Amino acid sequence: MTQAAPAALSDLAKPPADAELFTIMSTAGVHGHSARWTTPDGVHWGRESIDLRGQIFEVDSASRLGADGMIDHLVVRGFTPQGDAAETFDIAGGTAGWKSVVDGASAPYARPAMYNAFGGPVDLTVDIVEALIAAPNHTLAMLPGGEAHAEPIAALTVGEGAAKRTITAWSVTGFSNTPTPVWVDESGKFFALDLGLTFIRAGYESVQPQIDKAQDDAMAARAPIIAHALFKKAAGPVAFTHVRAFVDGKRYVDDETVVEDHGVIIAVGPAGTVKAPEGAQIIDGVGKTLVPGLWDSHQHFGDDFSGPTLLSLGVTSVRDPGNITSHTLSRAARRASGDLLMPHLYPSMLIDGKGPYTAQVGESVSSLDEALAVVRKAKADGFVAIKFYGSFNPAWVAPTAAEAHRLGMHVHGHIPAGMRTMDAINAGYDEITHIYFVAMQAMPDDVVAKSNTIARMEGPAKYAKDMNFDAEPMKSLIATMAAKHITSDPTLVVVESLMVPDNGDLSPAYAPFVGTLPPAVERGFRQGGLELAPGYTRADYRASFKKLEALVEAMHKAGVPIVAGTDGSGLELVRELELYVDAGFTPVEALQAATVAPAHLQHTDDKTGSIAVGKNADLLLVEGDPSKNIGDLRHTRLVMMDGGLMNCDDLRKVAGISARPKFAD
Repeated sequence: MTQAAPAALSDLAKPPADAELFTIMSTAGVHGHSARWTTPDGVHWGRESIDLRGQIFEVDSASRLGADGMIDHLVVRGFTPQGDAAETFDIAGGTAGWKSVVDGASAPYARPAMYNAFGGPVDLTVDIVEALIAAPNHTLAMLPGGEAHAEPIAALTVGEGAAKRTITAWSVTGFSNTPTPVWVDESGKFFALDLGLTFIRAGYESVQPQIDKAQDDAMAARAPIIAHALFKKAAGPVAFTHVRAFVDGKRYVDDETVVEDHGVIIAVGPAGTVKAPEGAQIIDGVGKTLVPGLWDSHQHFGDDFSGPTLLSLGVTSVRDPGNITSHTLSRAARRASGDLLMPHLYPSMLIDGKGPYTAQVGESVSSLDEALAVVRKAKADGFVAIKFYGSFNPAWVAPTAAEAHRLGMHVHGHIPAGMRTMDAINAGYDEITHIYFVAMQAMPDDVVAKSNTIARMEGPAKYAKDMNFDAEPMKSLIATMAAKHITSDPTLVVVESLMVPDNGDLSPAYAPFVGTLPPAVERGFRQGGLELAPGYTRADYRASFKKLEALVEAMHKAGVPIVAGTDGSGLELVRELELYVDAGFTPVEALQAATVAPAHLQHTDDKTGSIAVGKNADLLLVEGDPSKNIGDLRHTRLVMMDGGLMNCDDLRKVAGISARPKFAD
C-alpha cells in the first residue's frame, strides 16, 4: 500500500453544486465549511476548510464502502498545522492495512469493522456515525481497535416549514474515553457535532444554541448519578497514618499522621505522637505520600466527565481561563447542589475583539464600553478574573484592566496582536499566559503584529533559540516581572507538543497512559508538532523549546511566580512538573507550582494549597516518593475534597481510563 502524496490546495477536490454542506462555527462565528457527496462510481467524498485563529486545515477524503457496509478503501489528502495530512486504508485478501502520518499497520479482517481515520474531514466521522446508528444494537467493531456504541439521549425539533426537522442526539462511546454527543435527523443522517467547535448542516446555523443547550442538559442528567455514587462524605474523622507528607507547602516529612474531620485538617505531626481520634477511618500510608490536592491552573473544563477525570489525577482545584459562559454558570450551580462531581473551579471571563481570529469561547466585543460591561457582568456572575485574548483592541487593555482591578479581579491572558509583553504589563496584566507570550518581548515585529494567529507559536519556534536572558530586551522583562510579581502560567507541556515531536513520536506526557484509553485517543498521543517553516529543522524547534524551558527557570530564579497548567485534558499536569524539574526546579519547587503557588494567586492559600492544621482537607495520596521522582504524582490512589474520600480507581473507571498509569522504567 502506497502512502498518498502530499497535496497542494489546488489539488484538492472541488465540491459539486449538489454537495451536502456543513458550517463549522462557534460562539465567535464561522471558522470554515465542510462538504460531502457521492459520485456515480460510489465513492464518498469529503472536503473541508478550517481557519481556526490562523491555524489552517485544508483536507479532502475519498472513501468506498465494501459489501459489509464498512469502509474498504480510503485516501485522505491535504495539510494541517502539523503538515501533510496524507492517510490511506484498504481491505484486500482478508487483511486491513492503514498508513497515517502517525502510524501504519495491518490486521486480519475477519468480521465487519469500521476504520476510524486519524485525520481527514468530518465526512469520515459521519460515515461511522450513520453506520453505527443503523447497526444491530448500535454497536460496531472499530479499526485500528476498540468498539463504538451509541445510545439516544435527547430529541429536538428545529427549523420551520419545509425545513422543519426532528433531530436526535446520540451519546457515542469509543471515539474518546468519555461519551461524544452526535446529532442525526429522522432518517439517521448526520445533522450536527457540537464539541465547542460545531459542525452543523448548512442553513441551520441559528439553532446551534438550542442544540448546545439540549445536549448539555441531556449529558447533565447523568452527572448526579455519578456524583452521588462516587462522592460520599466521610462518616467521621479520617487519619492518614505513617505517611510521607508534604507539609506547610514547604517540605516533605516521613512517618507523619494527618487527621481530617468534617473537611478540615485537625492534626499534623509524627505518627508516634499524633493519635487518630476514636472511631476514625484509618488509611495506612506506609510507602505512600500525601500531598495537597493538585491545581491545574490552565484547564478549559471540557464537559461533565472532566470532573471525574481530573479528580482521578488528584486535581482538586482548577482555574478555567475561558469557556462557554452558560456552561460555566450551569456547572457552578450543579456543583453547589451536589449534582456534579468536579474540582473547585475558579473561572476567568475570556474577552476578545470581534474579527477573523476571535476565540471560539468567552465573550467578543466591538467597543470599550462593551468590554467594560462584560467585566462588570463577569464579576456579578462569580468570575474571579478576566483573560484578554489575541484580537482584543490594545487601546482597550488599560481601561478594561483598571475596571477589573477596581472590582477585585485578576487580569491575565494572551497578549493582543501588536503588543509586546512589557506593553501588557504596563497596561495592567497581573500574569502572562503561555511562555511563548513571555518570549513575545524578543520576537520580530512581524510576529508581534500577527500574534493572534499561529504566528504566536511559529515565531517562538523559529526565534526563541536565539534569546539571551542576560541581555535586552529579556533581561529587563524578567527583572520587571520579578519586581512586580507578575505571574507566569507557562504551559510548557503545550510548547513541547508544538516544537519537539515529529509525527509518530509518542508524547512523554501520555506515555504512562498507553494501554488505558481507547485506540483512537492513543493515536493522538503520537501527533507531531508544528510543520517546520522553510529553512528550519526540527533541531531548531527543539532548541527553541529548550530555551523556553530555560526561560521558565530564569524567571523562577529571579522570583517570578510560576503556576502549573496544562491547557489540555489534565493528563499532562505531571509532565508539566517534570519539565520544571528538567529545567532546574527541585521536586519541592515543582510541586509548589501546582499547590501553594496557585492557591496564593487565587487568594485562597489561607484555606487550601498546603497541608496544615485548620486548612481544608484537599488531599491526594499517591504511591511512591515524589520528593525524589516528581512523576510518582501520577500514581494516585485516594483523593479527598470537601470531606469526601474518593478512590482514584473508581474515578478512572467513570472517566474511561481502564487501568492505572504505568510506573517509569
